Amino acid sequence: MIEIYYIEDDECIAMAVKEYLSQKGYAVSIFGTLESGKKALEHHIPSIALIDWNMPDGEGNSFCRWIRSRWKELPVIFLTVRDDTCDIISGFEYGADDYVTKPFELEILYSRIHALLRRAGNVQSQYLSCGSISIDKNKTAVFCGEKEITVSQAEYQLLQLLMENKGKTVTRERLLTQIWDNNGNYVNDNTLTVTMKRLREKLHHPPCLKTIRSFGYRMEDEV
Repeated sequence: MIEIYYIEDDECIAMAVKEYLSQKGYAVSIFGTLESGKKALEHHIPSIALIDWNMPDGEGNSFCRWIRSRWKELPVIFLTVRDDTCDIISGFEYGADDYVTKPFELEILYSRIHALLRRAGNVQSQYLSCGSISIDKNKTAVFCGEKEITVSQAEYQLLQLLMENKGKTVTRERLLTQIWDNNGNYVNDNTLTVTMKRLREKLHHPPCLKTIRSFGYRMEDEV
């Protein structure tokens, strides 16, 4: 299922776009503020983001720049009434992949989304995120906010396994087996404790990374 996040405060336009794209098989989530869109992106990465420029709590250009600081390959399209040449140029400079001015034909919008997704590929599977922590699996890179964090191979594998199972408790036994035993490196239980301690310190003790006493660990989005 292709997921689309649409940042738009005009309910009529948002619902028209959602209804049309839903008929094409897309799952569209609408966010009426930049802040709500930001929180959604921190919890889950969609296939593509559509952004209105003029929002009640800010401008879409700064929002697009924030996206680019964390998810460089996430496809972004501006949908806006701002049709001056300088605005269009600025939109691309801030990181947009396409720029559609209102009013627009839904068929044209669908064609542009389809073309952009065809070029981008399955970007959604490239990223994992939880709170301020994100992973770029293609680059084997970990980020805390906008800053890339240097981690060891075991720390990376530990974080990736927890994020791939976000919302679920992963037992210590499973972590030891999948991260060390499967690689032919037998270790004791203390190794996991030390690795987790170092990882937490590097990530500045994120509240989304929880210890489930006597069982294991869980990554969980903050409400």
